Amino acid sequence: MSFYTPILKKATKLPFFSSLITAGFPSPAEDHVEQSLDITELLVTNPPATFYLRVTGESMLDAGILEGDILIVDRSKTAKHGDIIVAELNTEFTVKRLYNRDGKVILQAESQHHDSISVQADDDFNVFGVVTGVARQL
Repeated sequence: MSFYTPILKKATKLPFFSSLITAGFPSPAEDHVEQSLDITELLVTNPPATFYLRVTGESMLDAGILEGDILIVDRSKTAKHGDIIVAELNTEFTVKRLYNRDGKVILQAESQHHDSISVQADDDFNVFGVVTGVARQL
């Protein structure tokens, strides 16, 4: 994984259309912009604790996380059962869904082609942060 910190310069607000876009049959478009949106303001709630990470691998495909995506990770959030997290396990970083089952920590892959990881008592395990968003360039 590649780690990046947000560059928090002057806000860049771009036009934001309040009408929804249909992915099926087209609907009439509105001719005016109702507000502006700064994408960083939308995705980053705690800048000093936020990092961006580029994903490699395909173990989270069914969660909508693809290779090359950029994860928005907030280190200030407390990870809960069911959250998608970035974990450090035995000096390696991974992104998985966190499960606590019968007192065991499971790092659940979201792909039928990848196994989940059961964290053992002697593993060096740390939650790096909680994934709060995903950015993808098409």
